[in-house]
Amino acid sequence: MQTYRFYGWQQAGVPAVDRSWPGIDTPLDLYGKLSQIWCAETCAPRLRARWTPENRTLGQCSITAFLVQDLFGGQVYGILRPGGNYHCYNVVDGHIFDLTSEQFGGEVLCYQGNPEQSRQVHFAKEEKYQRYLLLKQRLREACGAADPDRM
Repeated sequence: MQTYRFYGWQQAGVPAVDRSWPGIDTPLDLYGKLSQIWCAETCAPRLRARWTPENRTLGQCSITAFLVQDLFGGQVYGILRPGGNYHCYNVVDGHIFDLTSEQFGGEVLCYQGNPEQSRQVHFAKEEKYQRYLLLKQRLREACGAADPDRM
């Protein structure tokens, strides 16, 4: 049985709005698949040297949060971090969860009153958009989902 340690896992039972991903019915299912495919290549370049399989969620937040939004809808919010970057998480139908919160260890983050994040702003950075596409493609392969661009 899968053990979940990400913030809000108890609330992560919301149903998928995009049913074209075999085996992914809830964010819990998605977390299980992503746990197998997050890697240094999908990690933010500034954090890549610190990425390890034991801390697989490091540097994966925005690309993961926008992928969650693709599959489950809702909004992406960001917690301002030291250094001016935002740590992204999801809110779907009032359910708050953060599939990449484990990267912070025991640090308690505040998930209230944070600004909504825009994929247009985040993906204005080409490298981040490319990492998102790579994560999405690897997920598609892991699920055996059809590629809509190849139909």
